[in-house]
Amino acid sequence: MRVLHVVGARPNFMKVAPVLRALAGRPDVVQTLIHTGQHYDVNMSDVFFEQLGIPAPDVNLAVGSGSHGRQTAEIMTRLEPVLLESRPDVVLVYGDVNSTVATALVCAKLGIRVGHVEAGLRSFDRTMPEEVNRLVTDQLADLLFTPSEDGDENLRREGIEGSKIFCVGNVMIDSLLRLLPAARNVKHDGLPERFALVTLHRPANVDDCLTLRGILDSLLQVSRELAVVFPAHPRTRQRIAEFGLGSEQLILREPLPYIEFLALQMRASVVITDSGGIQEETTYLRVPCLTVRENTERPITISVGTNVLVGRDRNKIAAELAKALNGRAKQGTIPPLWDGKAGERIADVLGAAMPRSRGFHAA
Repeated sequence: MRVLHVVGARPNFMKVAPVLRALAGRPDVVQTLIHTGQHYDVNMSDVFFEQLGIPAPDVNLAVGSGSHGRQTAEIMTRLEPVLLESRPDVVLVYGDVNSTVATALVCAKLGIRVGHVEAGLRSFDRTMPEEVNRLVTDQLADLLFTPSEDGDENLRREGIEGSKIFCVGNVMIDSLLRLLPAARNVKHDGLPERFALVTLHRPANVDDCLTLRGILDSLLQVSRELAVVFPAHPRTRQRIAEFGLGSEQLILREPLPYIEFLALQMRASVVITDSGGIQEETTYLRVPCLTVRENTERPITISVGTNVLVGRDRNKIAAELAKALNGRAKQGTIPPLWDGKAGERIADVLGAAMPRSRGFHAA
């Protein structure tokens, strides 16, 4: 069985690693890893690959940044000849980035089976490019691997055949569990005993001056009660500088490798973020999470986990922060199948499904 994995950005790395590892133990499987280079920072990408135990990509399409339309088209153009040459039995795509939907479109045209890892997540907000990517990918995919039961329900409601849907658990948690021992040994010298950990990267939050100013004002208010550690995404740091916004009272850091960032999450009194993956990681770690968004595609982190949507409401942020500091934050539980075995379940499904492959054809 020839399996081709396509990743495009750092969040994909945490998702592909457990699947690569699970399939590596199957003697009848040949794997190929494609990095589209959608978001590519040599230093950070190399460190992530090393920490996660991912082999160097067999192909880097080196697409780079650009508008959504241009980036998606460029990935499709560069990926098609790779698929025609490698002739995989199945292509696995991860998450909701542009490389995910671009790959699904190319495979659908070529008649190559697609498996979507992290299928079924919905924010129900089509102003988010990621939501469009999720919807289109799931309609085209042949195998849909969901992290939780709500994903199954979303897919069934959209008319996806039940025989295509497999609730396998959360591959992000596979990576977290594997690297948790290493994270426990990380020492972050000079940090206060209690702190809030912040990440911000979504364009809706950082690309508008008034919006970003409001969020930073809220963080400065938080800093009066608690130190704020802010590993700033390059996009966010650039916008702070461009807009001339003050951040002197925040502890700004460069982006961190996965293990070092996981260590900060474990120690944080509260995490304030707009990241989807961090909502899941904090739920597993039982760390209070305040999500600076009006919606989430991971509602299980709210209904079961430690996550609270606070939008950009500084009063709500302050109220939830007070709960965290006073020991009254949501406790949460760990969702079913978030047990570190999602990658193995995906490998099992592929092993059972691929003998029924519809084969490869090039139109």
